[in-house]
Amino acid sequence: MSDTPDAVPQERPTEGWSTGKSAALPQPTISVDVPLGGQRLQRFLDELASDAPTPGGGAWAGIAAAAGASLIAMVARLTLKKKGYEEVAGRMAAIAEECDEERHILIGLADRDAAAYRDVMAAYRLPKDTPEQEHTRAFTLQRALENAADVPLEVARRSVYLMGLAEEAIQTGNPNAASDAYSAAAALHAAALSALANVDINAITFVDKTRQRELSESANSLRNRAQSILREVGDAFVIAVHA
Repeated sequence: MSDTPDAVPQERPTEGWSTGKSAALPQPTISVDVPLGGQRLQRFLDELASDAPTPGGGAWAGIAAAAGASLIAMVARLTLKKKGYEEVAGRMAAIAEECDEERHILIGLADRDAAAYRDVMAAYRLPKDTPEQEHTRAFTLQRALENAADVPLEVARRSVYLMGLAEEAIQTGNPNAASDAYSAAAALHAAALSALANVDINAITFVDKTRQRELSESANSLRNRAQSILREVGDAFVIAVHA
């Protein structure tokens, strides 16, 4: 270790961003004006940060997965423009088109997730003063809970599938965009785990234990697959960077 003053760790600032009991973080050095698109995103984040129960983690999973799909499409299109990659041009064009479609589907699933949870809350508020009302409430609640589990499960399935496309984009696409493909896989992995957490929390209250077990098995299989692909993506990224 050097004895020069440069080797002495600098004291952290005492003012700035706070992270609770941890040390304060330095003040941001970049400030930007928020464009129209950013304002729409800001509204979503404001709603996400509010005390309203929707949108929540399930809706966020859909948006994160849509962002991952967008990044894969970008890598594919950057590959189309790169000299020497003519042999994979057809495949990359197909990937870009498929990811465009997936992006729109996932945004729709984010909306459906929020709507599904609102249905669950509405079912919980149904009266249960008579045996008939209690039966109606129980039936309606179970249907709502099943839908609230099915939507994020679909988000997770699509996220894991797209992770495979991200791996392909790293392996055969433009190496200058390998970090973007890796970022896509990381976002999709997070989206899958978030979606599957929402599957679990809704399925745990199912009356139909067979359906509950099926969902649990599907969720565990997707988790394992997502983790496996993420490791493969990491290996492919290292190869692409150092090739």
